[in-house]
Amino acid sequence: MSKLKNKVAIITGASKGIGASIAKYFAAEGAKVVVNYASSKQDADKVVKTIKDNGGTAIAVQGDVSNEADVKRLFEETKNAFGTLDILVNNAGIYQYAPIEELSAQSFHSQFNINVLGSLLSIQAALKLFGEKGGNIINISSEAGKSPLPTGSVYSATKAALDAITISLSKEFIGRNIRINSILPGIVETEGSHSAGFIGSEAETKFVASTPLGRTGQPEDIAKVAVFLASDDSGWITGEKISVSGGIFGL
Repeated sequence: MSKLKNKVAIITGASKGIGASIAKYFAAEGAKVVVNYASSKQDADKVVKTIKDNGGTAIAVQGDVSNEADVKRLFEETKNAFGTLDILVNNAGIYQYAPIEELSAQSFHSQFNINVLGSLLSIQAALKLFGEKGGNIINISSEAGKSPLPTGSVYSATKAALDAITISLSKEFIGRNIRINSILPGIVETEGSHSAGFIGSEAETKFVASTPLGRTGQPEDIAKVAVFLASDDSGWITGEKISVSGGIFGL
């Protein structure tokens, strides 16, 4: 399988969950993968080891995407290792659900700084490595951006903003051979959803009942669509918001 043969890809927030799965699937399709992580070095190293054990190429690079200096270093290390960049996946993100009465400035800024500013800083840096050949950007958004849940006003706003960025930049990139799309996952079983107590809860049962395909999503469900968007199979697609949610309604 070589849909991404010799392509170089950065996946932010790739030490766990959806990001880790995307990194593994990209590598399996022939991409050289940069596994970015903010703090989980051990987990990122495990992802890299799994990729290498399966014959792929990968490196792990630490960096907080909300920190401009860290982003600069992430892309410099990518250039030093692989010389170029073809694909950027903006997956790094955090979510904090709380009633509006409990909203703090710190919570607001941490979510917007990582989910929105971090994506913008990464895109800026990616454009320099794409060069004249162009490139491909995939933003990992959320169904919450278009169907916000109670107590999720700030998180949902960050994802709505990310989708707006996708649409705006698709038009800004006219004539530059750069495609950009958003993937909107629904409920996905990850380390984060486990630690938040969602998996196995009554809330999960209710969401599954509202999902036509009748199950909670898995990271590989998202990764397979990311491979499609990163490959030439989707060469006529840009500026789109693609739901990958099992058809969930009433999110």
